[in-house]
Amino acid sequence: MAESYILHEDLRSGNCYKIKLTAALLGIPIATRQYDILKGETRAPEFLSGVNRNGRIPVLQIDGDEGTRFLPESNAACWYLASKSALIPQDRFEQADMLRWMFFEQYSHEPNIATLRFWLHFVGEANLSDEQRAQIVAKRIAGCDALELMDEHLGRGPWFVGDRATLADIVLYAYTHVSEAGGFALHDYRNVCAWLDRIAALPGYVPMDRAGTS
Repeated sequence: MAESYILHEDLRSGNCYKIKLTAALLGIPIATRQYDILKGETRAPEFLSGVNRNGRIPVLQIDGDEGTRFLPESNAACWYLASKSALIPQDRFEQADMLRWMFFEQYSHEPNIATLRFWLHFVGEANLSDEQRAQIVAKRIAGCDALELMDEHLGRGPWFVGDRATLADIVLYAYTHVSEAGGFALHDYRNVCAWLDRIAALPGYVPMDRAGTS
């Protein structure tokens, strides 16, 4: 029995998009099930008991010979889909270097760039708590630092690892290409902008608002 996939997601999430983009680039069909995190739908008892006890999305549902399994965490889901593809380098060092950038995305990039996009574009600054508002400047600085590091690295080559796109590029693309919604000026990062264009030109690419199937 061939595996089939359902992505439990919120359409606004870059973490969800990176999984759909990985699937699209690999020609893997993936269905979606929608939740509104602003309405707390991933905290509902049925989600917590049946999909992810951590109450977060995305979650990749995998249906196959071993039954139904659920894989939380966006980069883990991307790895699962791409595990036998050219999106993962064969060279041992390049694999580790790819993972380095994937860890960077979750530790230094997403907590700042994605968070500001969510707070300012979807929640609204007037609706933030005092604690959240106090973090805006620090997150802005850390997000700019991440983009600057990316821009410097991309000045040495077209992709983050090796001579072609890997999962490192896919996961970093998701929130970078919509970072202006969080107040980041992408035009300040010439190499990043050129890289974004290269990702969008990959065969099978789908934009964020049209990725996946229902």
